[in-house]
Amino acid sequence: MTFSRRVALKVQSLLLASLLGLSSLFSLTAFAAKPPAIAAAANVKFALDEIVANFTAETGLAIRVSYGSSGNFVAQIQHGAPFEMLLSADEFYVQQLHKAGKTDSDGDIYAIGKLALVAPNNSKLALDPQLTGLAEAVSEGEIKRFVIANPAHAPYGERAQALLESKDLWSALQPKIIMGENVSQAAQFALSGSAQGGIVALSLASAPQFTKMGRYIEIPQSLYQPINQRMVLTPRAGDTTKQFYQYMQSTAAQQVLENYGFGFPANVSDKHHLHQPKLRAPRPRQQVAEQ
Repeated sequence: MTFSRRVALKVQSLLLASLLGLSSLFSLTAFAAKPPAIAAAANVKFALDEIVANFTAETGLAIRVSYGSSGNFVAQIQHGAPFEMLLSADEFYVQQLHKAGKTDSDGDIYAIGKLALVAPNNSKLALDPQLTGLAEAVSEGEIKRFVIANPAHAPYGERAQALLESKDLWSALQPKIIMGENVSQAAQFALSGSAQGGIVALSLASAPQFTKMGRYIEIPQSLYQPINQRMVLTPRAGDTTKQFYQYMQSTAAQQVLENYGFGFPANVSDKHHLHQPKLRAPRPRQQVAEQ
């Protein structure tokens, strides 16, 4: 091999090594720049989308949100899913994570959820806060399909089942129950027109994306156990996620949540403790499509 040939090969090797190094650097930079991932209960999607957009506009910081059922997210986090924060649909799942040593604290209540009875536009189901119309429809055999979220891992489904049991409707409805994987999917099923109705989150039922599909009425909070929606950071949380956690407790974020039908603890101190806080006097919300 000639001297010039050896020099050419050496230069080629150096260039290749440099290119590989730059490629690795760009890959690491892209990875480092990837927005942090947080997990959130499906019922808070519309409100949280708005809150995240506002947060990004104010701070320039981006957040990636995955929506689903709280129980499924807990299982994923316990198996190493790289979420930096969980916004659960209730307190139970945050307790599970904390007891398993997957969080450094038991977090804070960021909102109190509410149930709604819904019916698609083609349904004759009469909506009323005490579920009297539903009971009549069941006794007359008018309910062929009724939708709730899966009680096994969706808190809104668990509350819906407990409510139906308290009204002595569960046994008759159980064979007709269609379960959504999470409460957002349940709302889609309930209002799609293939079911006569369902019990879902008020925050979804009252959102414009769903009001055009059907009717809803808020179910009094006195009829079911409080749905204390709790959030918590995981040990993976970085500065951006910690800032977002604080932002979720701001007046701006709470105003958005209130616009979507969420409530809040009566006392500021209540949000820090794992218990059932006293609620503010409920402000019933109702929307019924024109017949």
